[in-house]
Amino acid sequence: MTHYLEFEKPLAEIEGKAEELRALARANEEMDVEKEAAALDKKAADMLKDLYKGLTPWRKCQVARHPDRPHCKDYIEALFTEYTPLAGDRNFADDHAVMGGLARFNDQPVVVIGQEKGHDTKSRIERNFGMARPEGYRKAIRLMDLADRFGLPVIALVDTPGAYPGKGAEERGQSEAIARSTEKCLNLKVPMISVIIGEGGSGGAVAFASANKLAMLEHSVYSVISPEGCASILWKDAEKMREAAEALRLTAQDLHKLGVIDQIIPEPLGGAQRDREATIAAVGKAIEAMLAPLQKKKPETILKDRRKKFLDMGSKGLAA
Repeated sequence: MTHYLEFEKPLAEIEGKAEELRALARANEEMDVEKEAAALDKKAADMLKDLYKGLTPWRKCQVARHPDRPHCKDYIEALFTEYTPLAGDRNFADDHAVMGGLARFNDQPVVVIGQEKGHDTKSRIERNFGMARPEGYRKAIRLMDLADRFGLPVIALVDTPGAYPGKGAEERGQSEAIARSTEKCLNLKVPMISVIIGEGGSGGAVAFASANKLAMLEHSVYSVISPEGCASILWKDAEKMREAAEALRLTAQDLHKLGVIDQIIPEPLGGAQRDREATIAAVGKAIEAMLAPLQKKKPETILKDRRKKFLDMGSKGLAA
């Protein structure tokens, strides 16, 4: 069953009518409705193109959160072989919002880590909707330490509304764990590639995205706070999220102009959820292209270049 976003409701009606006609034809073989259904298909295709031609930042947020977008687990299963998950932070517990381990990417050993939101009610609760607790960030640190020790590139897949803000997480040092994970990213002497595949929310995303190369899917978002959270703070009204989304400059296009990200990965028309396989393949090609030149560099150069990248951030596109 296709899940339609709020602004896609007119499209849902047209595609629904085309499907109804075809269902009637299947029930009654004498009916010939293909011509009418094809006309509706063309109308739907034109509307889809118009809807996605100039998405507002708020609509991009909606697309980035679409429940049918491919998630971290989908990318790992499709792009990596011999994936061996590693669990726990060797301190408190295993955080299911963060998954990662050893794998092969194009037959090359790597460490892959990412945030997993889940795909149904049960898995979303188990994964805490992709919101990591301190033990999740400490697990990521452990995996990055392992990568550094054995000279393995790190590939991170970012998809989180933000770190979990619960009482227990704060008691166990949430902010310190995020800071340590960010610090570990910046101190790695191996190549690190990060891709924002959905939401990149707050420090919870930065802790996985302080990489040599950072890419975003075309309709993903990356910001210091969610539009709803920003609106609640600035206007005391979460319904002002549309204005907040405009002000936050959270789209891949804005962030590329500002020099925050290195590459935008195109999505199929209608978003990643409309063609999951093509999206996953495009992310795989982007990772391959970003990783290849980094592997030719010395560890000291990789570290120096990454630090310079973040120290220089903000000097590009300030007038935009």
